[in-house]
Amino acid sequence: APADEVIAAWIEAIAQRGDRDAFTRLFSVFAPRLKAFALQLGCDGATAEEIVQDVMVSVWRRAAQYDPRKGRPVTWIYTIARNRRIDLFRRQPMPTADPEDLAFVPSDEEASDDQVYRSESSSRSHEAMSELPQEQLSLLRLAFFKEMTHSEIAAECGLPMGTVKSRIRLAMQKLRARLGEDL
Repeated sequence: APADEVIAAWIEAIAQRGDRDAFTRLFSVFAPRLKAFALQLGCDGATAEEIVQDVMVSVWRRAAQYDPRKGRPVTWIYTIARNRRIDLFRRQPMPTADPEDLAFVPSDEEASDDQVYRSESSSRSHEAMSELPQEQLSLLRLAFFKEMTHSEIAAECGLPMGTVKSRIRLAMQKLRARLGEDL
């Protein structure tokens, strides 16, 4: 590759005189390098060629804007290429999520380990409940399965409110003792 001074002189010749010979030399040196750079940035071949053309047209048109005090000419040219790649990327439509994609549709099925746990837990609960005295079991069913309040249970069963509360509390204590933390 030519030295920075040579490249800077070509850019200056383009800026001052529109020197086509200097531009041809610059193009022959940078076109293959810029294409490789664009390919490294993830562009396909056609897009890489487009970037090379855009960059070289920018160099031709903006040669007067190059300031050697601000950086090397190679850096200036590659910065233009990088910016072109960013511009092209921004213009690309962003993929939209398909709400019908199975990755976004929640499964109706319960996970198999959850099914096993629920089945085992249900089986243990039924077994523990079958060991309760009948008067406690019937009150628990009214409270938890029929979602009746203590006063509704007392009225339906003809029991004092204190008796309903104490039998439900005793039943829950027995279930907790039998089932442990699961309850």
